[in-house]
Amino acid sequence: MPLVKNGRITTDMFVHVADGAELPGDGAVLISAARFLEDPEAILKRAGKTGVIWPNSRAVDDLVPHLDRLAAVALVFPTFRDGRAYSQARLLRERHGYDGELRATGQVLRDQFVFMSRAGFDAFEVKKDADADAFAETMKRYSVFYQPTGDGRVTALNRRMQLRHSESAGQ
Repeated sequence: MPLVKNGRITTDMFVHVADGAELPGDGAVLISAARFLEDPEAILKRAGKTGVIWPNSRAVDDLVPHLDRLAAVALVFPTFRDGRAYSQARLLRERHGYDGELRATGQVLRDQFVFMSRAGFDAFEVKKDADADAFAETMKRYSVFYQPTGDGRVTALNRRMQLRHSESAGQ
């Protein structure tokens, strides 16, 4: 499954480890929320990076105390019609200040890439290579947005205000 990160197809450094399987001593792993919450302190003591696959049916509040030590949080889109992971992403980025990898997984469709990116996702597990290729093109298509979000992009209103300020400063 291709991984798109920061607008480029990249090698996934995280290994998905099934519940019940032995955790490697080092290396980057993605584990289920249930496994992580059994003993987060023991898991976070590993030498390698840890990421958690967080279901959209669970509140992110249980994850918040550990965010500063997690290298990745993978939020699940079980169907394309279920948008709860969008809310989780915005909460993690904007309210809780999470700055690690925020990955969209599950039903990640190319027509939702821009919305997912605007919500704070910076990595995407896609099903097809064609979708991965389309991601970079899709992200280049939009440079200005009307709605503010936590992704740091300047809104159309802010851009207009900047232009007015620079014009009035030049007079």
